[in-house]
Amino acid sequence: MGRAIILLMDSFGIGGAPDAAEFDNLGADTFGHIAKFYGHLDIPNLNHLGLCEAAKGACGTYPEIGAQRDSIMLLGHKYGHMVEISRDKDTVSGHWEIAGLPNLNGWGHFPPQYPSFPTDLIDNICQQGNIPGILGNRAASGTVIIQELGEEHIASGKPIFYTSADSNLQIAAHEQHFGLERLYKLCETAYELVKPYNIGRIIARPFIGEKAGSFTRTANRRDYTALPFGDTLLDKLKSAGKNVIAVGAINDIFAHRGITREVHGSGLKDLWDLTLAEIKTAPDDSLIFTNFEDFDMLWGHRRDIKGYARGLEYFDSRLSEIMLYLHPDDIVFITADHGNDPSYKGTDHTREQVPVIMFGKKVKTENIGRRDTYADLGQTIADYFGLPPLPYGKSFL
Repeated sequence: MGRAIILLMDSFGIGGAPDAAEFDNLGADTFGHIAKFYGHLDIPNLNHLGLCEAAKGACGTYPEIGAQRDSIMLLGHKYGHMVEISRDKDTVSGHWEIAGLPNLNGWGHFPPQYPSFPTDLIDNICQQGNIPGILGNRAASGTVIIQELGEEHIASGKPIFYTSADSNLQIAAHEQHFGLERLYKLCETAYELVKPYNIGRIIARPFIGEKAGSFTRTANRRDYTALPFGDTLLDKLKSAGKNVIAVGAINDIFAHRGITREVHGSGLKDLWDLTLAEIKTAPDDSLIFTNFEDFDMLWGHRRDIKGYARGLEYFDSRLSEIMLYLHPDDIVFITADHGNDPSYKGTDHTREQVPVIMFGKKVKTENIGRRDTYADLGQTIADYFGLPPLPYGKSFL
């Protein structure tokens, strides 16, 4: 038995979610709109592996990527598009569903308008966290709100609390003036206190700088995620004695559960380097799972079409390096957890289908069409490793 590798492009939707209207996301198409508005998109490897065919299956038309160079990835591949059944369009729900645990009831959410957070909750956080009060208390873009309130935060010692359309409470504070470890401890306090509200994540958002316009978020973000409400594919693999190697945000997303090796990093280049290093050395009977978060965090939420497009081109340029380290029986997956159309209104995730691509030296090329849940990917990996079937999903192995 070889290894399974998941390369997850956080937020890379390909349009056409059947229930998009329920989420006020009709017409969202992350891939299609990037291709249309950016112009020529140079992604020969993804194109060869069936990405554009998968997108056509999802929304009925090919993305306008232009003529492509030949790919050197002459490997068999399966390609299709997956529909989410979880009742949210957030990172945690998407990942858990991929791992066989869809969130069918959805998360609790804080309202976007001021005040977003209940008075009793904030009073308890302030008391137990030993802070003089909070700033913000509304839905906001994290990069914008630190410019608006950063100077007041430094002067008052009050951290900045905000939320988004996802199920979260985010706390921004200055790394030096407030203290990084103090921010982490405050988030741990908030994590315990929001449990009655069924909130998916508390997110620590440290930043640096001294004046409005110069504040910059650092790479020391930390997520405090609710524990999975059942066993995921990762738990089952670990219990069966397999290796589960989590790269990047995967560790936080699964609340550090079901993981045998944690690899920490951030940034598209760094995450690629770390992933390739793990593929080079991981033994058989291993799952390597990487979240490439820049697509969502840097380009999707900030509605940066050019940045997203260039990120896709860079991702594509690194794909062929995997061929150097693949074992004969290895299988590699490319997928996503939700959409985040950088051409769409607002700054939030978009409800979309996502691609599912599988390739390897022994994989036979096939269009696997529409998959009715993201859990089909997890079921396929369970099948590959000879585990008992997961409760959700159908294998396409």
